[in-house]
Amino acid sequence: MHAFDVLGDPVRRRILELLADGERSSGAVVETIADEFGITQPAVSQHLRVLRENGFAHVRPEGARRLYSVDPAGMRQVDQWLERFRGFWEQRLDALGTEIARGKRERA
Repeated sequence: MHAFDVLGDPVRRRILELLADGERSSGAVVETIADEFGITQPAVSQHLRVLRENGFAHVRPEGARRLYSVDPAGMRQVDQWLERFRGFWEQRLDALGTEIARGKRERA
């Protein structure tokens, strides 16, 4: 599955947002996602599996619990794809930085 197919689903994007804040148990992910999206535990587990199998999430067992975290491998794939487009916004950000610096000098 292509990275953007994985990220195209709002539930999977939300799970990644949760995991970006730190490692979470599968139960904590299920609780939050079920509340926000109204989906069942098996549906959330399926999304976690897709994230794991496609390199976006890592799971480690801790006793009976499963702890999930972001796997940077999937994000690297997205970053590599975006690389060819970075110039479109980096030039604008550089120009904005120049204008901000210019404004600060004029006020001083």
